[in-house]
Amino acid sequence: MQEIRYTEDEVKTLDWREHIRLRPGMYIGKLGDGSSPDDGIYVLVKEVLDNCIDEFAMGYGKNIDIAINDAGVTVRDFGRGIPLGKVVDVVSKINTGAKYDSKAFKKSVGLNGVGTKAVNALSEYFKVTAFREGQSKSAEFNFGILKNEGKLEQSKEENGTLISFKPDNGLFRNFRWLPEYVEQQLWNYAYLNAGLRINFNGKTFVSKNGLLDLLVKKTGSEETRYPIIHLRGEDIEVAITHGNHYGEQYYSFVNGQNTTQGGTHLVAFREALVKVIRGHFKKEYDAKDIRESIIAAVSVRVEEPVFESQTKTRLGSERMGPDGPAVRTFMTEFLGKALDDYLHKNPDTTKALQSRILQSERERKDLADIKKTANQRAKAANVHNKKLRDCRYHLNEKGVEEVKLASTVFITEGDSASGSITKARNVDSQAVFSLRGKPLNCYGLTKKIVYQNEEFNLLQHALNIEDSLDDLRYNRVVIATDADVDGMHIRLLMLTFFLQFFPDLVRNGHLYILDTPLFRVRDKQQTFYCYSQTEKQQAINKLRGKPEITRFKGLGEISPSEFGAFIGEHIRLDPVILPEDTNLDHVLNYYMGKNTPERQEFIIENLRIELDIIDTPEEEAQIEPVPAAEMEGVL
Repeated sequence: MQEIRYTEDEVKTLDWREHIRLRPGMYIGKLGDGSSPDDGIYVLVKEVLDNCIDEFAMGYGKNIDIAINDAGVTVRDFGRGIPLGKVVDVVSKINTGAKYDSKAFKKSVGLNGVGTKAVNALSEYFKVTAFREGQSKSAEFNFGILKNEGKLEQSKEENGTLISFKPDNGLFRNFRWLPEYVEQQLWNYAYLNAGLRINFNGKTFVSKNGLLDLLVKKTGSEETRYPIIHLRGEDIEVAITHGNHYGEQYYSFVNGQNTTQGGTHLVAFREALVKVIRGHFKKEYDAKDIRESIIAAVSVRVEEPVFESQTKTRLGSERMGPDGPAVRTFMTEFLGKALDDYLHKNPDTTKALQSRILQSERERKDLADIKKTANQRAKAANVHNKKLRDCRYHLNEKGVEEVKLASTVFITEGDSASGSITKARNVDSQAVFSLRGKPLNCYGLTKKIVYQNEEFNLLQHALNIEDSLDDLRYNRVVIATDADVDGMHIRLLMLTFFLQFFPDLVRNGHLYILDTPLFRVRDKQQTFYCYSQTEKQQAINKLRGKPEITRFKGLGEISPSEFGAFIGEHIRLDPVILPEDTNLDHVLNYYMGKNTPERQEFIIENLRIELDIIDTPEEEAQIEPVPAAEMEGVL
C-alpha cells in the first residue's frame, strides 16, 4: 500500500474565494444548469435579493429593479446603500456584514455575511456600486479577484446598491435562465413583503394581501371547497383552503425565505392544524383525512433562525428565538385561537371543511383493501429487480446530501432504450425504470387505478410515493421516450399520470423530460449531435468533408458509448413547469379527455406536414442507418 504523505507541505490554508470555488455546494447547495428551481444560478440571484429585502424590511426602499439576460444579472435596490468605505470588504471579506447585531437585524434573512461573497467568487464578472448621500463608489471583480476599485465620486443617484454579475460558465456549464423560476421567486418576495414593488424584465410584482394573494394565485381557477381562510398574528401569517386534488400542497416561509424543504415550522403547522380541527369538531379524525387535498401557506418570523444549510431551504430552529417559545407551542397557541375562532364565526366554511374531511375518510377506507392487495403484488413482482435498475446511492442506503440532490430515475419505454441508458448511466446516482407497453390513459379515473394497474402500482413503489411525497427516492424523475409519435404519446400518458395523482411532484420541480439528439452529423474529423433542424444545418456548415447524417428515431438506436454524454455532463432536461394559475382539470380534459370540438378544431387548423428527417434529395443520399456494430448488445 502506497504511503500517503502527511507533512507541513500537505497542510494548506485556502483564502475565502478559493474555498467557495472548491466547495460551492457548501454555499449554494448545487451548481446545475438552470433546469431546476434550486440550481445555483437562482440561488445567486436570491443571495443578492435577500439583502435588498432586508433593507425594505428595515423601512428603506420600496422598489427593486432586476434585469436578467445573456449579459448577466443586474439588481438595483433603493435602500441605504453599502457604507462607501466598506464596499470592497462587504463583497469580498468573509464574515463581514452589518447583521451581527440582533437588535438591528434580529429577524433578517441572512446573518452570516456569506451570500454576496459567494456570488462574487462564483461569477466570472462581478461589479458592485453603492450610492449614498450624494456619493458613489464601485468595485469590479473577476472570479472573486478585485480588478478595479473605483474612487469616491459625486452622484445624483438615489441611495441604494447596484450589483451586476455573470455566473461562471466554467462552473455552471451551459446554464440557461428559465424566467418562470425567477418569477416564482419574485412573487414569493412580493407576497411576504406587502408594499414592495419588484420590476423584472418589464414585469411588475406586487402584493397587497400577502399569503391570501399567494393562495389565490396558486389555486387559480381550480375549484376550492371553501373560501380561503386568512389569518395573521404577530410574527405569523397563514392561509388555508382545501381543493379536490390528491396530496398536500404547502408553501412555507421563514423571515421571507421560501423554505422549500419545510422544517420545524411546517411540521408544527401540520400537527397544530390536526389538533385544532379535532378539538373543534370533537372528533378524532385521522390526520391524513384532515390534511388530504389541503392547500396552505405559512410564514413565520424567527429571531436568529437556524437553517440546516447555507441555502436556507429548511428551518432547524426549535424555538422562535433564544428566549422565545418553542415553535410547536407558538403554532398551536396561534391556530388554537385564530383558526378555532374563524370556524365558529363562519359556519358555511366549517361545514364545507368537515364535508371534505369526511369524503377523504370514505375514500381512504375504500382504498384500504385495494392498497393491501396491490402492495402484496408489488412485493411479489420484486420491482427492484424486474422493473427498476437502482443506483448505488439507494442500494447502499447511504450517501451525502450532494448525491441525493443529484439522484435521477429515467422512466423508459421498452428493453432497448432501458438497455442503452442502463449501460451509459452513472451507477452511483442514476436509476432506470422500464415501462412495458403504453400506459393507461388515467385521466378522470380515481386513485384506485394506481393500485389496480400493475405498471402504475410498480412505478409508485419504485419512486416510493405510495404513502407520501416526502419519501420520494429520487430528486429528479425523468421521462425518457423516443422522439417519434409513439414516444410522444407515452410521454403524454405519463404526464397525465403524474398530474392526475401526484401533482405536487410536478409543482415541487421533480419532473423532467429528457431531450435527446435527433441527428448525428459527422465526417472523418468531427462529430456533432443535433437536437433540431437548425442545429443540424449549422453542423453541416461546419464540416469540411462530406457529411454523414444519422437520424435517431429511438433511444435504443443510440449506442451506450454515445448515450453517456447525453445523460451525463451534457444532459439536457426540460423541466415540467406548472404556471401558478393552471387549471389542471381543464388542461387534462383538453389534451387527454374525449375528442372535443375545440381540440378537433385546433388540430385541423394547425395540421401541417414537416419532413424533419430530410430537407433535400441531396441530403437524403447522405443519411445512413445506424451501423449494426453500434447496436450490438443494446437490443
